[in-house]
Amino acid sequence: MGDDSKLKVTIQGVAGCFHDAAAREYFNNKEIETVPFNTFPDMFDALDTDASLVGIVAIENTIAGSILQNHELLRQHNLRIIGEHKKRISHVLAALPGQSIESLTEVNSHPMALMQCEVFLRHHKNLKMIESFDTAGSAKDIAEKNLKGHAAVCGELAADLYGLEILEKGIETNKRNFTRFLIVSNSLLASEIGPQEKDINKSSIVFTLPHTGGALSKVLTILSFYDINLSKIQSVPIIGREWEYRFYVDLTFKSMVRYHQAIEAVRPLTNELVILGEYKEFETQQAS
Repeated sequence: MGDDSKLKVTIQGVAGCFHDAAAREYFNNKEIETVPFNTFPDMFDALDTDASLVGIVAIENTIAGSILQNHELLRQHNLRIIGEHKKRISHVLAALPGQSIESLTEVNSHPMALMQCEVFLRHHKNLKMIESFDTAGSAKDIAEKNLKGHAAVCGELAADLYGLEILEKGIETNKRNFTRFLIVSNSLLASEIGPQEKDINKSSIVFTLPHTGGALSKVLTILSFYDINLSKIQSVPIIGREWEYRFYVDLTFKSMVRYHQAIEAVRPLTNELVILGEYKEFETQQAS
């Protein structure tokens, strides 16, 4: 049984995965217990049925782009976005203690992670790349099954958690690889642990548009008039309605009053406008 005093945070993947690491970074001032799920739909279903849970969900990556499935899951489930976190994705090569890279024959990881580390791995011809379900899951598998000769491409947290030796750090090809995560909860919990109104300077909305000329242009013009900045716009096809799209838009603003005025001015020009959440924009730490 879990500890009821801890905040329970759902993650996709096993303990030690990047969702796990991002959750611990975001909630660094709280005691948390991560609750793992194999898939994002399973995670959202659990969030719907258990009001005590908070979720952390990847929404986009600087290399892979937007995760469209998760945009749609946010719209389909009655949850609120209460925050965001941006994490640099850095991979390590890890194996059971006492082995060298030259003695290994196989490297296991999620196909995306293998792709992101391909330049490093190609320099080690002895390593056969084998795709698996999860980065941290690969590390866990090697540890539990005592798989000598196998390495995992995973995060540093996973290597430490499962007692693997890190043979090389920072093996990803692109050092500017970031994933943006959203923190979501039900409305009741959002009012307890979400940001105070004075701190809110970002929102995520979704809407459809009527089939009229310049419909999107009119919306963007109004937002600009109210000094609302679009930090992201993502279109997703509407299944069953050919050539029609939903627009997922992230807005940043300095005035909550102007933001509310903009939403009310835009609403009559859209169909099905829904505010997915209002929260504090992630602040990138400047290097000293």
